[in-house]
Amino acid sequence: MLYRSGLRWTNGPNRTVHMILRLSLISVLATSFSIQLWASSKSPSSVGIEKSTRNIDTARIASPSESNWLSYGLDYDEQRYSRLAQIDSDNITDLGLDWHFDTDYNRGLEATPLVVDGVMYVTGNWSVVYALDASDGRLIWRYDPEVPKEWGKMACCDVVNRGVAIYQGKVFVGTLDARLVALEASTGRVLWDIKTADTSKYPYTITGAPRAAKGKVFIGNGGAEFGARGFVSAYDADSGELVWRFYTVPGNPEVGQESEALEQAALTWTGEWWNAGGGGTVWDSIVYDTDLDQLYIGVGNGSPWNRRVRSPQGGDNLFLSSIVALDPDTGAYIWHFQETPAETWDYTATQPIMLAEMNWQGTARRVIWHAPKNGFFFIIDRETGQLLSAEPFAEVTWASHYNLATGRPVEVPGMDYSTESQFVAPSPYGAHNWHPMSHHPGTGLVYIPTLEIDYLFEGNSKPHQWGQWNTNTTYSADLMGDDAQDQKDIRQAARGFLTAWNPRDQKAAWRVNRDLAWNGGTLSTAGDLVFQGRGDGYFEALDARSGASLWTFPTQAGIVGSPITYAIDGVQYVAVTVGWGGILGQTYGLDLGSGLQPPPSRVLAFKVGAGHELPPLKPARKRPKPPPRVTDDMSILSQGAAIYAEYCQRCHGQFAVSNGRIPDLRRSAEAVYSAFNVIVLDGGLEQLGMPAFKDVLSSDDALSLKAYLIDAANDDWEQRPVSAQ
Repeated sequence: MLYRSGLRWTNGPNRTVHMILRLSLISVLATSFSIQLWASSKSPSSVGIEKSTRNIDTARIASPSESNWLSYGLDYDEQRYSRLAQIDSDNITDLGLDWHFDTDYNRGLEATPLVVDGVMYVTGNWSVVYALDASDGRLIWRYDPEVPKEWGKMACCDVVNRGVAIYQGKVFVGTLDARLVALEASTGRVLWDIKTADTSKYPYTITGAPRAAKGKVFIGNGGAEFGARGFVSAYDADSGELVWRFYTVPGNPEVGQESEALEQAALTWTGEWWNAGGGGTVWDSIVYDTDLDQLYIGVGNGSPWNRRVRSPQGGDNLFLSSIVALDPDTGAYIWHFQETPAETWDYTATQPIMLAEMNWQGTARRVIWHAPKNGFFFIIDRETGQLLSAEPFAEVTWASHYNLATGRPVEVPGMDYSTESQFVAPSPYGAHNWHPMSHHPGTGLVYIPTLEIDYLFEGNSKPHQWGQWNTNTTYSADLMGDDAQDQKDIRQAARGFLTAWNPRDQKAAWRVNRDLAWNGGTLSTAGDLVFQGRGDGYFEALDARSGASLWTFPTQAGIVGSPITYAIDGVQYVAVTVGWGGILGQTYGLDLGSGLQPPPSRVLAFKVGAGHELPPLKPARKRPKPPPRVTDDMSILSQGAAIYAEYCQRCHGQFAVSNGRIPDLRRSAEAVYSAFNVIVLDGGLEQLGMPAFKDVLSSDDALSLKAYLIDAANDDWEQRPVSAQ
């Protein structure tokens, strides 16, 4: 749905269509996709779109025009700095909302939109792709890959997607069920659709944006929390044929390894790691280096996290938590740098990789700037993989420092939780997660969305369960108690910042506190501005030099996506995706209830002088009174709390407090409790995304879980003021 400048366009059932001429509507119903195509007298034509996108190639992405945003990080360096300067500190207070577009769902939006000559390509939940007129938000076409909703369980961190790639007239998207799809940029028509992984062996997903270069499309996958063997693949952009594949961890030695590099990597593993896959999924950062003709991938965590279970006799476990340089034509190994050897805290190296040039100790260097989960800001020579610097940009307790001579961290004894549980910083959410950072060449600063979260690591040796969360760490269970105190504790334990880091001085220039820990990526512009969406529901512009707040806009929902800027007919726009979710947005347990229903997840676009307003939110539905408590037997309630923590909280939220987008199980209707076993054990709501758990839960388990939820519901009802009910 779309609202702009007080006029209303909608395309839902039983809605009146105003101010738009629908020329055609095509529904192609197949087993894997559907396309909807709209056109209007004002929208870019398919001929114009085809002409604009067919010449997008490696050279154009490397040097994009100021008006376009052609690749995930703008260009191959992925610094997210725009030379557009029409919007600056002098007129930023006149920036206003010009249009907004409502997507089909209301969950977390992580996408970076791409813009080509006035057409925006953006992804939403469940890997749906939208092509919009970037001047007014009109829908041009929509593609739905029809991912089975029950597969959402296999997504560790919400049913999100971080965007598309555009190359030679095609739009490429990775889907949650591990497919790579090529669409005709002008119409959204499917050109080819490839299954990239065997999801019957490991529960793979794709949430990351593909990258395209040299006639190829590069894509990785996720799934390490469940148990998977990571790899990155290159496909021919025209035909969809697999060109090469590089596995990031070795397989079963009895069947041999795929390369000499993996034979060497296998020497750093012990035990039977291959049974759980080993991990190392390439779920986000993939960067092509035009200067050196190299491809860099960020490799993820181990499967399971707990290294004593994964590799019992020790070892570094290559290439987990590494940046690996590959030949983009063949996938051959060139070099690697392992940021966290023998990782055991979910310290991925998948966070955004930024390419830069700098003078380092009197020598000009081509480098990688990297701020991964483990809390250190790395400067790595991208020609050789040599570590030049590693300094903490956030609270770090797992290691004291890096030995630059060996390139290895010096771990703090006991922080591996091998003998007892330990509070360790950073948490598995990282000091910096997937949210893109940006660089401003005028200030020399890198702007990093930063987290500091108190987290207790405790190991266990539970057997592997296919299709379930398998980290061999224990999640804390809560029996509610004082909800208000829980909410206060969450805000104190989970802290967010925007950090302006100076790579040359290897220290922070300034830091801005955030109300919530989970915030969006950053954009830097030649107008000396830094833009960031905030988890508390504001889009903000800051002074790039001082960090002073210059402008905010209330967005009605938290932002975790990343802003971009573009220009049409000489007018600069700034756009951002708005939708609260992602892994911390789901698991937070933070009650953001305002008595209003959350809005649809949206794309917002701003320009100077605009004054569009978002439609008012609807009142929240009345909360049903819970049924009487089932039991006061603490053993049953404790078992239910433990089951909830193990299987439910990563979607429905810790403390049984949902984010408002996924059902809050404390506030279920009587019909849900009546059909509890049908829903939880038998999958009665699988088509809506609620999977069956009969493979891991018994009827007694379901009874304990139900008792815990009803107990939590009554606590919530009793502690919430009557006026708020």
